[in-house]
Amino acid sequence: MPTATMTSKGQITVPKEVRDDLKLVAGSRVMFVKLPNGRYTIVPKTGSIMDLAGVLYNPDQPPISIEQMNDDIADAAAEHVMRSMQR
Repeated sequence: MPTATMTSKGQITVPKEVRDDLKLVAGSRVMFVKLPNGRYTIVPKTGSIMDLAGVLYNPDQPPISIEQMNDDIADAAAEHVMRSMQR
């Protein structure tokens, strides 16, 4: 299993095996996507949007409605405003 060590500046070198598997070359960008279980996955940013298909799928969580999404977004925005006012 490939491993890497982080430097004091927060930098890591992606092991060659991983670079090859992800088709990363010099200048490639990667995204760190947080999964529902708290873990992260590394996704090449140069890939297709279809590469993200299923990344956030959680079969144990029922789908939510557009109305619920809008309510959740409004709640989060209000919470953000309240926190910024307390600074």
